[in-house]
Amino acid sequence: MKILAFAEQRNGQFKKTAFEIVKAAKTTAEKINAEVIAVVVGNNIASIAGQLGGYGASKVIAVEDARLELYSTSAYSKVVAEIAKQESTEIVFFPASELGKDIAPRVAVKLQAGLAAGCTALIVENGTIKATRPVYAGKGLLDVSVTTGIKIFTLRPNVFTAGDSNGSTVAVETRKIELNEIDFAVVVKEVKAARGKKDVAEADIIVSGGRGLKGPENFAMIEDLAGSLGGAVGASRAVVDAGWRPHDEQVGQTGKTVSPSLYVAVAISGAVQHLAGMSSSKYIVAINKDRDAPIFSVADYGIVGDAFEVIPAITAEVKKLQGK
Repeated sequence: MKILAFAEQRNGQFKKTAFEIVKAAKTTAEKINAEVIAVVVGNNIASIAGQLGGYGASKVIAVEDARLELYSTSAYSKVVAEIAKQESTEIVFFPASELGKDIAPRVAVKLQAGLAAGCTALIVENGTIKATRPVYAGKGLLDVSVTTGIKIFTLRPNVFTAGDSNGSTVAVETRKIELNEIDFAVVVKEVKAARGKKDVAEADIIVSGGRGLKGPENFAMIEDLAGSLGGAVGASRAVVDAGWRPHDEQVGQTGKTVSPSLYVAVAISGAVQHLAGMSSSKYIVAINKDRDAPIFSVADYGIVGDAFEVIPAITAEVKKLQGK
């Protein structure tokens, strides 16, 4: 039996999820006596692929093509599906990142495979993988099994810990997949990322602000707290729709799904769409002046108070502890 793990990279560097996916595949493979094969797609990426051996891959396949330097949903899904067929893999793991969520369903169709999306846990019972995934906008958890011959799972970022590499490397096999113009009918022309800005989808600590902050200028204190904690800045949909913050910071059903160790929700009421994107966080701290705000129903710690008083006080204490 073989597990194919899709290792996501960007600009020649692995995303954090790449290591999480390979490690999760290795942990699962040990329970079902399977081999872990990692696949990396892009251009000039074979040189970085070997390090995946340190996270459990026994074989790494790099598919390189100058045209694959820019992301194309049709081309990437074709490549992964073809590799899965060539390797006769019965199980495929993807990260539940924006890219992973985009291509996993397309690969599933090409392989006629069942798909369990946004998994937060994997349990092996009698040789069968049972996945746990949130349902009803995060209000419940459902255990599912995929019964098709080929099974695909997307795993939520930050839930499956990669840990440190064991230092080993593995030989990389470079493989070509025939691609034509139709496969590149839609491509991402350019990806712009703010310098030094952390991606909320991969951050271990997130401080998010909502409409209760009253204006975009007040996000300065959210940025200050997030920076002090070494975390990322998030935002609710209402804030993004109002143009206060960029869409790449949006957390929720129509934004990014996050699972950090610490999620601080500031002046966010807790609409069900927002809860769907962050309820699987390990620890949730809610700060809101409305004691009946729905966000408190999922919070591990709640502070009923004015954010304009609470956040500066917390930030000052954090900096004090850090000796700043």
